[in-house]
Amino acid sequence: MLTRRNLGKLALASLPLARAFGKKINSKIAGVQIGCQSYSFRDLPFDEALKAMAADGLGDCELFAQHIEGGHTDKAPAPPGGTRRSGPPDPARAAARKAEREELRKWRTTVPLDYFKGIRKKFDDAGINLYAYNYSFNDSFTDEEIDRGFDMAKALGVKIITASTTLPVAKRVVPFAEKHKMIVAMHGHSNLTDPNQFAKPESFAAAMAMSKYYKVNLDIGHFTAANYDAVDYITKNHENIVLLHLKDRKKNEGPNVPWGEGDTPIKQVLLLLKEKKWPIPGFIEYEYKGTGTSQEEVKKCYDYIKQVLET
Repeated sequence: MLTRRNLGKLALASLPLARAFGKKINSKIAGVQIGCQSYSFRDLPFDEALKAMAADGLGDCELFAQHIEGGHTDKAPAPPGGTRRSGPPDPARAAARKAEREELRKWRTTVPLDYFKGIRKKFDDAGINLYAYNYSFNDSFTDEEIDRGFDMAKALGVKIITASTTLPVAKRVVPFAEKHKMIVAMHGHSNLTDPNQFAKPESFAAAMAMSKYYKVNLDIGHFTAANYDAVDYITKNHENIVLLHLKDRKKNEGPNVPWGEGDTPIKQVLLLLKEKKWPIPGFIEYEYKGTGTSQEEVKKCYDYIKQVLET
């Protein structure tokens, strides 16, 4: 099984004294390890997101690449929920996006790996275990970008890359996963119309048949929205699941909603992990439209988990 490092040297100065003096934040509840996808704090720059995570008492993190890419740790990746532009394509905007993409490609392939070691130190200093790096390969990635992603993950000190990708791209990544001997966990969504997307159980099975290093990052909200049974899937495939994303969605491609208002069996999944003692961590991924700050909404999700597991 995957092992975890005993992390934590100093807590951030702004954190409560109880978390100071090198104490690792413990967010294991009734034997179930709970953490957070830093995407939940996408409205905050990296350093602020780290502080918010620690303030909420979450000791495990899956790092959203956009929080640190380009060296822009002082900028937020995106506002919660994001915004979509309507109307005809804007050539100037398209050209700007292309230039930004080339700039990011150059950064990925030339940034010193000590940069990522510095990011890891920030997690260690905050008492938070960095569990996985969310680096989502897509069609635009060159082979060099794919290969460098594994180097980045190693410099971050993680053993898992999570990726929202497609089956054709997953096939391209196989030789790199084999070369680096690193797990790549496929993250699913709810798009059932595109056979190349990860949404159906068969998609995950097809990927795992490609490489022994391919595993599953099951998003139980998206899985429910695609009208599949997360409890049944976890029961039958727990040995190949390295982490869960916890969120609540409605069935039939329904929206993200506050926890407890959708169709996702969050309670049943948590209680299953508690009962079976499977070492599968659950990571909060805040995506619904909340009424508070991202820190407040993530805390609500964490409180929900505590209420389920501690009763």
